[in-house]
Amino acid sequence: MGVRKQFGKELSAFQALQFRIADMATELEAARLMVHRAARSLDAGHPDTTMHCAMAKRFATDAGFEVANQALQLHGGYGYIQEYGVERIVRDLRVHQILEGTNEVMRVIIARKQLHEGRNV
Repeated sequence: MGVRKQFGKELSAFQALQFRIADMATELEAARLMVHRAARSLDAGHPDTTMHCAMAKRFATDAGFEVANQALQLHGGYGYIQEYGVERIVRDLRVHQILEGTNEVMRVIIARKQLHEGRNV
């Protein structure tokens, strides 16, 4: 991204883009933490494993897709060129929102668990 310029400045110098990058990194870190929690839950045989895994799958694939889509946007036309790899990541992440149970199904699993146990959300 440091190569591209706008108004005579590198794109990385614009505070709005810096904020976007910070938000993207934060979303990815939150997704990683949820996946790690789900894995620990599965390894430990925790009673909420199904819900933890559904939450992690839903959040990680949605966050990943959104971050990849924003990265494609930041790359402009170059984002669609195969040698940059961004377009493949966007395509692959979209598929993961559907495979192994759609994210809508994950929401049903989460909601049922929350409602069944009368949890406060």
